[in-house]
Amino acid sequence: MATEPELPPIVEEVTRHYLTVADEEVPGLVDGLYLIGSVALDDFRPGASDIDFVAVTKTPADAGAMAALRRLHRRVRAGHRRPGLDGIYVTWDDLAADPRTVPPGPRVHGGRVGGPSMAGRHPVAWQEMAGYAHAFRGPERGEFAVWTDAKALREFTLANLDGYWRRWHRRHGSPLTPWGLAALGTWVPAWGVLGVSRLRYLLDTGQITSKEGAGVYARAHLDARWHPIIDECLRIRRDEPGPARLSAAQRRRDALSYVATMIAETGRSSA
Repeated sequence: MATEPELPPIVEEVTRHYLTVADEEVPGLVDGLYLIGSVALDDFRPGASDIDFVAVTKTPADAGAMAALRRLHRRVRAGHRRPGLDGIYVTWDDLAADPRTVPPGPRVHGGRVGGPSMAGRHPVAWQEMAGYAHAFRGPERGEFAVWTDAKALREFTLANLDGYWRRWHRRHGSPLTPWGLAALGTWVPAWGVLGVSRLRYLLDTGQITSKEGAGVYARAHLDARWHPIIDECLRIRRDEPGPARLSAAQRRRDALSYVATMIAETGRSSA
């Protein structure tokens, strides 16, 4: 197995603190802990990225465990506001099954526990667990069963483009609204351009990559007219010094055009 990238110090610190508190609050509950998302894909950005995790339990969380999880994450949040922990609690049996068929369970977002919920239980997360997850506690990836299916992964990705990203485009395309005004900043265009680029990369290759990796791929493989907005969004993602390459209005306009084109092109290619 390839050597795992070294974890950023703040990720190591927050994750160890989480496990210490978890073992105090609910001894034996967290049987496995895996980091996915930007940490696993070597694209973690301090100050911008959250820590995405999948915590594995031997049995489903009951009402008592849910109460303990809420105490646990309140304590973790009190000690570390940023980066936040975002993730789900599943069982080993859940991971071996189609995530669309498993029962709902606890989900953590913004450091707060909600659920039971199906949020976060989808083919992309299971694919990351099978191929990219960083094991912090428990067996290494490849040493336990994780369900994957290329057709389901593609279908989920197309549905994400047609659902979440169409709504994203509609909201941020309305200029005189809070959503539209937010798109004049830096974070929203970068989120949109690099986010749909990740989906385009998956649909083209069947693999998963980071936001930065998707931007690099898009610049190399898509039409040159998109280079300015891709370059600007990579600059934002990398927090590179220096002036913006595009005005706020042009960045917003080009980002919206790029997202709309990716939705349209992937829709045609799947027909």
